[in-house]
Amino acid sequence: MNNRSKMSDNNRKLFVVDTNVLLYDKEAIHSFPGNDVIIPIVVLDELDRFKDKSGVIGESARYVNRFLDDLRDEGDLSKGIHLEKNDQTIRVEIHGFDNIPDFLDKDCADNQIISCALHTQNKFPESKTIVVTKDINFRVKCDAVGLEAEDYYRDRILESDDEMYKGYLDIEVDDREIIDMLYEDNMTSTEASDLCERVNSFIDRKFYENEFLCIKCDKSSYLGIYKKGVIAKIKNEKDFKTSFSFSAKNREQLYALNALLDPNISLVTITGLAGSGKTFITLMTAISGLNDRKYDRIVITRNVQPVGKDIGFLPGDLKEKMLPWMSPIMDNFRHAFKDKDLSYFEMLLEKGTIEIAPLSYMRGRTFSNTFLIFDEAQNATIHEIKTVVTRIGENSKIVMLGDTDQIDTPYIDSLSNGLTIVAEKFKNEHVAAHVKLKKGERSYLSAIAAKII
Repeated sequence: MNNRSKMSDNNRKLFVVDTNVLLYDKEAIHSFPGNDVIIPIVVLDELDRFKDKSGVIGESARYVNRFLDDLRDEGDLSKGIHLEKNDQTIRVEIHGFDNIPDFLDKDCADNQIISCALHTQNKFPESKTIVVTKDINFRVKCDAVGLEAEDYYRDRILESDDEMYKGYLDIEVDDREIIDMLYEDNMTSTEASDLCERVNSFIDRKFYENEFLCIKCDKSSYLGIYKKGVIAKIKNEKDFKTSFSFSAKNREQLYALNALLDPNISLVTITGLAGSGKTFITLMTAISGLNDRKYDRIVITRNVQPVGKDIGFLPGDLKEKMLPWMSPIMDNFRHAFKDKDLSYFEMLLEKGTIEIAPLSYMRGRTFSNTFLIFDEAQNATIHEIKTVVTRIGENSKIVMLGDTDQIDTPYIDSLSNGLTIVAEKFKNEHVAAHVKLKKGERSYLSAIAAKII
């Protein structure tokens, strides 16, 4: 590294980075190779306010502050420090904050960043200046004043909702013999592998690990799962040796049940609209695992920030602070166990058999012999989810639940939220499975309301 700035190079882009990008992903400061990163001085003021926060946000603020402090040894940050490793220049901008248009509030940090970007654009007219922000409204304001602005795309791996992985396929085959062969129990491994290839030839891609398959020919069908080169028959409810009885109301729920009860699958992601049964199925499976002594405890977590009030401002101890966000879990206890006064739920809490753990308190922990339920995971970023998944120890399962059409967290959407990214990135791992529940089962009214309102 040295203090040689490359900002006079017309082929390089000038990225003015908003605070929310650096808080969203601490690695963002390294993510513009071959270009120049400009950090307005007001961004450092905003980072300073978050450095004492718990969780990913506080960690990101501290990381960026330390990184910039280390760069000071290489030269003057206000002139720009060039990083040889990725041919990127980082500069803290201390000028150009008097260009705020008269119709904008001059005390607003966003508008001061706009002023800085306009200053940069005027100073380097031959280079492209781009504001990078997770804030949709900020991008609109930039456009209104003649600035190019874009989202931070490093985590986005899909272009549209249509590409989202469902976890299962419906396949029409043209030979009834294929269905008959799938039901045979005495095939050799070579025959099973060849049959799998034959079925796979009816679609235009390879099967993913633990992908569920509904294979049809005329009126005959076969429900299976792809595992390590062969198609295995999935289990029906009566085939499971569990301490609870649960009747799947549709094919997708049966898929989810198979994934949840498979001891070789450690990570399960389940998406679906409200009332599709994702929480109920998961909770029943978790309780069964406790009763059958497969797990020592159930840990329930979720991101509590989207509701607009920090957990620290709520009265009571940690358990009492989290209870308002656990209403869906408690509702399912009432329904499943006729636990009207939640006495069973409270008993499990008191014994520590069920633990409610806020997302921001996960760092440093290890969860062994645990069934971990990550509820409302669509409201977490991929970086927050990483802090949880990397906590999972031996003989544990983590299940992430959410509706990617109901996202409350600013700066993420149906394609950039952590739940979608995990389902996509793990779709070819033998330890993971994903199921999208597409039918509402809460009530007829709930189902049609989800569709038409």
